[in-house]
Amino acid sequence: MYTLGIIGGSGLYEMDGLSRVDALRVTTSFGDPSDAIVSGWIGDTRLLFLPRHGRGHRIPPHRLNARANVMALKEAGATHLLSLSAVGSMREEIRPGDLVVIDQLIDRTRSRPQTFFDDDGVVAHVSLADPVDAALSAVVADVATAVVAERGNGAKVHHGGTYVCIDGPQFSTRAESRLFRSWGIDVIGMTALPEARLAREAELPYALVAFSTDYDCWHESEEDVTVEAVLAVLARNVEAGREIVRRVAPRLPDPAGCPATRALAGAIMTSPELITPQARQKLGVLLAKHGAVSSPKA
Repeated sequence: MYTLGIIGGSGLYEMDGLSRVDALRVTTSFGDPSDAIVSGWIGDTRLLFLPRHGRGHRIPPHRLNARANVMALKEAGATHLLSLSAVGSMREEIRPGDLVVIDQLIDRTRSRPQTFFDDDGVVAHVSLADPVDAALSAVVADVATAVVAERGNGAKVHHGGTYVCIDGPQFSTRAESRLFRSWGIDVIGMTALPEARLAREAELPYALVAFSTDYDCWHESEEDVTVEAVLAVLARNVEAGREIVRRVAPRLPDPAGCPATRALAGAIMTSPELITPQARQKLGVLLAKHGAVSSPKA
């Protein structure tokens, strides 16, 4: 039995067929998550929904407590993590309304906590070469393609793409937008990092579906991005997001075969005898299966 954690808009959990619905108000050793977690079931799969910005979109991207969000889902029993996020398109062929199943990330944030292993005397270096889980992303891409095709509105699903994450809350300047395009960036957003980094440290297979809402400000023949335009496209994509979640849930890959579930094996550099009781308590769910970490060789 698997449990799918979902981070996205607050309306995702309002879907047909969700049973045994409950609201979990939790706190973590890293503070409070953005809102209560909505727990429910689709068949034999438990779903845990967390509205990233809080209900009513109260929290700006640079103020999100991503550590508390990921930790709360991990502690609630999530075995996989699916992120749904609005982005700006940096490519002509990725039109507003299209979906991109992301496979790479570039970090341009400046002031966000990036790791669970920060100031508690425990050092860990996990591999992030491939920040999303290939098996989970393949399922998501397959499902998203079927959902979009059935809707018949001309939208497309792009399998793979690079997401550059900026701090916000402002949209990028025209010069920045052009620079990112020169790097080969596909979409731009404000929330995927450090979320993906933390999911890897929490040993959760992670996939990211990006909903293109606009052409950012590089596109000379389109109007510059506005909040109104973004919200209009997002409103059209809410049901698509719900349907993707509904169909992904029964097809989750076995996490035992996912590299993320072994991310901390060999990654914790601190000698076990030097990890304090306070650190073990704060990082408990992360260290639970790694109590006998080896001492570093150098």
